[in-house]
Amino acid sequence: MYNWQLENWPSFDYKSKAIDDIVIEFASETGEVKGIIDSLPSDFRQDAIIQFMIDEAIKTSAIEGEYYIRQDVMSSIKNRLGIEDGATIRDINARGIAELMVEVRENFSEPLSERLIKGWHAMLFSRSRYNQAGTYQSGEEPMLIVSGRYGREEIHYEAPPSHRVPMEMKQFIHWYKEFDIENSDIRSSLIKTAIAHLYFETIHPFEDGNGRIGRAIADKCLSESLGRVLVLSISTAIEQNKAEYYQALKMAQRSLNITDWIVYFCKTILTAQKNAKAFIRFILKKAKFLDQHRENLNDRQLKVILKMFEKGVEGFEGGMTAKKYISITKTSKATATRDLQDMTSKGILKPQGGGRSVHYELNLKVNKF
Repeated sequence: MYNWQLENWPSFDYKSKAIDDIVIEFASETGEVKGIIDSLPSDFRQDAIIQFMIDEAIKTSAIEGEYYIRQDVMSSIKNRLGIEDGATIRDINARGIAELMVEVRENFSEPLSERLIKGWHAMLFSRSRYNQAGTYQSGEEPMLIVSGRYGREEIHYEAPPSHRVPMEMKQFIHWYKEFDIENSDIRSSLIKTAIAHLYFETIHPFEDGNGRIGRAIADKCLSESLGRVLVLSISTAIEQNKAEYYQALKMAQRSLNITDWIVYFCKTILTAQKNAKAFIRFILKKAKFLDQHRENLNDRQLKVILKMFEKGVEGFEGGMTAKKYISITKTSKATATRDLQDMTSKGILKPQGGGRSVHYELNLKVNKF
């Protein structure tokens, strides 16, 4: 029996004190992230925010088995923000998820409603062949969440039948509005976000796209509850262990006692905030690094350095080599070698290895912060 079939549905039961330690740690982490973000130059701050929207768009799609090229998502987000990009978007479906990310962020304080959720869904599928965009499921057959090969499927969950969806969604919106957050209280904000995601996923109102819309609701709920947009990617943290996410969801949809789910989802939000802090610290290093070295770089060198920074915290796979330098700058081998040696002598790059296997990494230790 599923939670929506229980007599007291949707009266969720949980112990709020179970997340005491998470609340304290999240308060510290989110405060630190806000401080770092506020200290960034405006162009770097905008870049960091865009990168998190890109990550969320890519990862929330990947969780559902939809994969997009980062450049397509980035160009789509920038176009929606009115930033000239110039790149050709090869996969037009990337525009839907990109536009949803911008919409959720820019209008996080707009009251949640069925109209808003249906609008998000229509936006998500606006450029696909899916002909039920923005409308609830209407089939006679039960909505089953399954995995496995044909003939050996495993049923993970059965959603409420389509005739119940309108009533369930009205009840969900009512619950959302009645769950009041006083003074941007962190504990209540985290709990509401965890329940909102579970509640929506349990109703599963659409034929497709429920996961992406449900995680968008979580993003909106957290920002709305705390009174400011948070810089993090919940989907990136989820995607790091999808099996744990689906197992937690599966267990929570079989009971009205959801303490374990709330603990799991709040830990996931905390992980997302910690991941964000590491990345934003990297952006701060980038800002200080370029401020210190930009005037000592020619156009070719600057192009390569910016390309290396694009790879983020993990760095440029295999480091920068003369071959990669030539590919990026379209220059000769002699010029590439000279440019790399010049940046090494200035302390901008540090060589690793030797001979033909030599490669270069950014010397970020020059920046103390």
